Amino acid sequence: MFLIGVAGGSGSGKTTFAKKILQGAASEQLVLLHQDSYYLPAPPPHLRVHGEPNFDHPEAFDWRLLKNHLERLRSGERVEIPIYDYHVSRRTAETTAVGPCKVVIMEGIYALWDSAVRNLFDIRVYLHVESDIRFIRRLHRDVRERGRTLDGIIRQYYDTVRPMHHEFLEATRQYADVIVGEETDIAAEILGARVKEVIAHGANGESLS
Repeated sequence: MFLIGVAGGSGSGKTTFAKKILQGAASEQLVLLHQDSYYLPAPPPHLRVHGEPNFDHPEAFDWRLLKNHLERLRSGERVEIPIYDYHVSRRTAETTAVGPCKVVIMEGIYALWDSAVRNLFDIRVYLHVESDIRFIRRLHRDVRERGRTLDGIIRQYYDTVRPMHHEFLEATRQYADVIVGEETDIAAEILGARVKEVIAHGANGESLS
């Protein structure tokens, strides 16, 4: 099984980029996982900033569960992925079954943060997009899709998103095999071709037919 990790700051276009690869490969053997599904059921109290949960700190994620699921998928097993509700900012009790499959793309701000998780990926991608563009994208997305208010989005950006990006996230770029800028079409096309090759012939080029 082939694993691709896609990291980058909030609003860098990780999900859009991953979906371009999915569309290019057009196979049921390729699935997309979101790191947001692996937020802890409740954010650790010590991470709170001005009384609000800090969802942009690495410790806000359930790394043990994420690593377990990726290892099991890599072994050809089926796993139950948690479902995250953005409107209440919490993991729900529901899950969705994933696997077995031949290729998994896992996207998330800290996809390349944890070394044990990072080392499971066959290809590591980091989306490098300027902060003003990321903020505008996040603003539009959170208002339109997640029911957030303008004041709340701006406050969260300055309280946690921006400082956590500089303190923790930006440094993970050094672990990427591929760094992609704002224009992602060519990179997605290349990765899509690689995914189709893996699905057809295996990661080592051996025919699976």
